[in-house]
Amino acid sequence: MDDILHKKHFIPLFIFLFTLVLLPASLLSYHQMTSQESQAATRKKATLLKLLDLIPSPESIDFVQEKTQYQLHTLPTEQRHLKTWNLSDRIADNMEAGLRMLFAVDEDVDARLKSLGQNSQVLERAVQAVKEAILSRRKIYLFGCQETGRWTKWMESSIWRPFWKDLQARKKIWAKVRPKVGDSIENRFIGEMPGADRSLISPLEGWEDLMISGRLQLEERGIEPGDVVFCVSASGESPAVIGTIYEALDQWTRRYPYDAPKIQKKLFFFFNNPEEVLLPFDRCQAVLEEPGITKIDLTTGPQALAGSTRMQASTIDAFLIAQILQTSIDRALRPFLSNKEMANLGFKTPVVFAEKLGEFSEILKAVKKIIPAIAHLTTLTEKVYRDEQYTTYSALRGFTTVFNDCAERGPAFHIWPLDTVKTVPRKSRILAWAPVPNLEEAWSTILGRPFRGLSPASYKNRLEKEVPNRDLLQAASESLKNAEDDQQFLFDFSLSDFNLRNRRPEKGDMGILVVISPEETLLKDKESYVFQFISQFLDKGARTAILFITEKKENAIKKLSRKIPGFDPDGKDFLAILPLDSQHDPLFINRLIALKIILNAHSTAVMARSSRITGNTVTAVDPDNPKSIGRGTFLLLSYVNEVLKRPGWVKRYGILEPISYGEANAVLYDAIGFMKGKREGLDQSYEVALSIIRILESLRLNKAISHEEAWIIVRNIGLQQYLKDVTS
Repeated sequence: MDDILHKKHFIPLFIFLFTLVLLPASLLSYHQMTSQESQAATRKKATLLKLLDLIPSPESIDFVQEKTQYQLHTLPTEQRHLKTWNLSDRIADNMEAGLRMLFAVDEDVDARLKSLGQNSQVLERAVQAVKEAILSRRKIYLFGCQETGRWTKWMESSIWRPFWKDLQARKKIWAKVRPKVGDSIENRFIGEMPGADRSLISPLEGWEDLMISGRLQLEERGIEPGDVVFCVSASGESPAVIGTIYEALDQWTRRYPYDAPKIQKKLFFFFNNPEEVLLPFDRCQAVLEEPGITKIDLTTGPQALAGSTRMQASTIDAFLIAQILQTSIDRALRPFLSNKEMANLGFKTPVVFAEKLGEFSEILKAVKKIIPAIAHLTTLTEKVYRDEQYTTYSALRGFTTVFNDCAERGPAFHIWPLDTVKTVPRKSRILAWAPVPNLEEAWSTILGRPFRGLSPASYKNRLEKEVPNRDLLQAASESLKNAEDDQQFLFDFSLSDFNLRNRRPEKGDMGILVVISPEETLLKDKESYVFQFISQFLDKGARTAILFITEKKENAIKKLSRKIPGFDPDGKDFLAILPLDSQHDPLFINRLIALKIILNAHSTAVMARSSRITGNTVTAVDPDNPKSIGRGTFLLLSYVNEVLKRPGWVKRYGILEPISYGEANAVLYDAIGFMKGKREGLDQSYEVALSIIRILESLRLNKAISHEEAWIIVRNIGLQQYLKDVTS
């Protein structure tokens, strides 16, 4: 079947005829779509479920009527952005045009930051809290979930710890600073997420859906009243994040009299959906109406890819909180260091918070100027992926940023997560290598410290007491087994002998290296990591690419790159240069955020070209938990009703009423049951696609088609092509 529909080589006639006879009637009718306007104009729609002869399952009835807290489709972050509505088609036709669509949505981040800069009183409260924490030797605890969780750890490893480590190396300045901030200042910032460091690879199902998980992890990290707690939820409704902020609040009220004005100076809740949309959700309402918590609304609207908060939501979260840290450090140190000493640390002039927020505009402007280069790099990478070869990403100062984007791709696009050392044969087409010789040092590069897991045994009694739902309890308990310290040994992201022996580059593979100013000097050192990494690919005839984020002139970079033996930027290899000022970027925030924006668009475009995206959504939702079932139902509802409104549909089949949320959910649950016996060996989840096609084909033919008939179309036509053709 795939040969007939997809391959262009000659097929003997008898094979073609034999296959054609076996094709189900639904597939034949799909290819024979004809206009029947006179009949369509008078045809009335039967109730969808009656047409399908489908009775909603008890699970579907329960979900629609009782699990309203998981029906999150009203949130802007779950909506489809108008700027990227036909993203997959645009990227397929023109990579540059598709990337421009993606970066256009980052303009929403710029607009929101400018608005916040003009009215930053609440943000100034956060700056003051961090400054006081630095000088009073209190902890700063930053907690987020999934995408935002990864970036809390980035904040610790790439923003906070490197600055203090560099400062301590400047002996004379450190002698002045040390009495004010204490010896362990770099350890007093803690970036955390449900499941701790192991969750950087993939989320712990069940554990992150419990408010108690946030409570217990805050306790385990030793956070106390008086410490600063920043909780970040892109959706605004994450149970673990809400549990964290409430545990911090309860700590205060258990130890001291309730004093909202005092407590709110230490406790902060960041979110990316409007308050009025979040209030109907019980867990959100409790936080938003609590006067002892400072609320900071970072809403930018729909994401470039619907529901994918790894894009604009995590970008504004990471950029803004990093600028809070940078401003706080400047204000904490400037009173007892000279202007010359501050300049030596990278603070050329006193930091003006609102001006720092405005720098995002310059970052985005610089990125847009090199869209042709990003498009070329992305096209090369997509071909490697499509050819089932391997792409390895690496960096030095930017490694955690690179790693986060690689790790996010698994859950975001429902592809294989990064491989463990036990994964044989390899499944992930993406690798990330740190510039170190073993896995322990790789984790230290990613985290800025040794790997830190959880102790499941210490949680057991609390879980059994406070989680009445036995299914959820079991799921959380099983997930916790994958959160202990020993999990670090499952993953090797280094240039170890193991990787060089078992995952070495081959012809057809690609290596992508990120070099961030002032790392250009390493191009003069033939013993440096730049040479070591690139040589692994050049020696095997694999393609290589280097992305420079630099303040040096383009000609100077090209001249330096030509000194790498075998590297051919004018031939099979590739060189991309992003000019960006680093003179007023002491914590590397702007350079790293620029890299994040580029990689987010790059990886999204690769997945779009690889048929992982339909329109501007990922429909391969795995409906294995209430939240994903809610998202799948909404995607199903959206695509079906969008088709029913098209002029081509109305002309052929008449005006049909939109399907309802309940109908969509009933069909989805029915598809879940059908797919249970077909999931093994599949590279993604097809329940949503199957449901969309089954509904539309049944409505088009005015008779029910079976799961099997819809499945033939899913596998041989694909959802994206079907949606193009159904009204053409």
